[in-house]
Order: sequence, then C-alpha cells, then structure tokens
Amino acid sequence: MGPEYLIAAAVSVSLTIAAELLVLRTGLFRRPAYWLTMVIVFLFQIPVDGWLTKLSAPVVLYAPTAISGLRVPWDIPVEDFLFGFSLITLTLLLWERALARRKAT
Repeated sequence: MGPEYLIAAAVSVSLTIAAELLVLRTGLFRRPAYWLTMVIVFLFQIPVDGWLTKLSAPVVLYAPTAISGLRVPWDIPVEDFLFGFSLITLTLLLWERALARRKAT
C-alpha cells in the first residue's frame, strides 16, 4: 500500500488549479473575496475535521500508509485541507463559469 490519499489530494489540487488557469479562466484566484471565503471554510473545517480525526478518539481512521503522516491543528491530516481546497474551489469555479455563460446569452 502506498500514499494513495496524499497522491489523490495533490492531484486534485493540481487539476483544480490547471482547470482555472488553462480552461475556465474565471479570474477567481485574483479576487480577495475568494481568499476570504477559503479562510472562512478552513476556520470551520478545523474544529469539525479536528474532532473527526483526533488521534485520542478518532471517528474517521486513515491507513497510516495512505497518508503523509503530517497532521496540523488537532491531528488533521494535511491531505484533508488539500481536498477541501479542491472541493470548494472547483465548485466556485464551475459556478462562476455557469454565471458567465448565463450573462453571455
């Protein structure tokens, strides 16, 4: 078994960024409101994900070989933040693209 979760998380971030820069081109990354949104998302993710993944009494267990082992506040695997970034960002990118198409018609 290898670091599947880490690889999948890194690939998701790379594909999300590539989608914006090469295909969608919404300009989302240049907007302060986007970065504020990400701060808010991560501030809520920390207590929820921290409770779910705390090593003292985990609700969610990860195979040690599937993750990097790097855990930041409250035992949260860093991969969870990578996937969170991809999930929220790709959703916002597709939303922005749909709004632009609607305005163009």
